[in-house]
Parts: sequence; structure tokens; C-alpha cells
Amino acid sequence: MSVLTYLIPISLFLGGFGLVAFFWTLRTRQYEDPKGDSERILSDEYDDHPKG
Repeated sequence: MSVLTYLIPISLFLGGFGLVAFFWTLRTRQYEDPKGDSERILSDEYDDHPKG
């Protein structure tokens, strides 16, 4: 049972870290164009010089 005194805070910290990372990705608009990627992977056109 003494192991739980270590595991519970560690799991809460990791869960909070994951939640903060998820909200950060929302704020930086990481999920702005999910459909574009799925269509781009099927395209036969190659883009050797992407637009920065």
C-alpha cells in the first residue's frame, strides 16, 4: 500500500501534463486542417519545395 503514495501523485502529474499538452495543441491550431492531410497523402503530385 505504500507504493500507492508514489503512484497516485505520479499518475496525477502525468495526466495533468497530458491535459496541458492537449490544450496547448488546441491553442496553437495543430488540428486546423485534418482533411487536407488525408487528401494530400493520396495525391500523385509531389511538392519538393513546400511553402515554409
